[in-house]
Amino acid sequence: MNPTVMKRRFFLALLMALPLLASCEPQKTAMSSNAKDPAPAPKVPEGAETATLGAGCFWCIEAAYRQLDGVYSATSGYMGGHVKNPTYDQICDGDSGHAEVVQIVFDPKKISYEKVLAWFWDLHDPTTLNRQGNDVGEQYRSVIFYHTEAQKKTAEASKAAAAPNFKSPIVTQIVAATEFYPAENYHQNYYNENKSKNPYCRFVIEPKLKKLKLDH
Repeated sequence: MNPTVMKRRFFLALLMALPLLASCEPQKTAMSSNAKDPAPAPKVPEGAETATLGAGCFWCIEAAYRQLDGVYSATSGYMGGHVKNPTYDQICDGDSGHAEVVQIVFDPKKISYEKVLAWFWDLHDPTTLNRQGNDVGEQYRSVIFYHTEAQKKTAEASKAAAAPNFKSPIVTQIVAATEFYPAENYHQNYYNENKSKNPYCRFVIEPKLKKLKLDH
């Protein structure tokens, strides 16, 4: 067969496979029992504030927020559902009502809540209902969980300011924070731990970090 034709067929097959690879799905690989345990709750130093944001797969936004100056921690987890101590499998089944979120603990003297939200709008498409790319389901909804009335007002103002930057209406929910459940240990710092192993990291997260001029 002509080498050029072979190359074209190879790249076509690769393109057809990408939608299957680029999805945030349950990991079926064997792992230690400790890896499946919930991560500890994030520590909040004196004077720090907390933001909890859902913007699709938590692996993506955690990888970005971990890099920002003024951020103490970014912890992947679950919020907004009706099941206590949910597992990742329950989240992916879509029956628990939770959203995949990242809880960000930050120093407001170094990075404001407004700036935290500015990154939020850049990190995902807030106009797609319960969907980010190939990740589809209520668990991937765009949502800002506010912890204070001041955060609520700031979030509403930020959403209004961001609206002209998108062709379609923003569907991001702004709701009061409920109990935060840290995700399993193996989800924490997922991108850095798995970028050479999981195609999702290479095809979805890495391009996003490059676009935002963050380390990848």
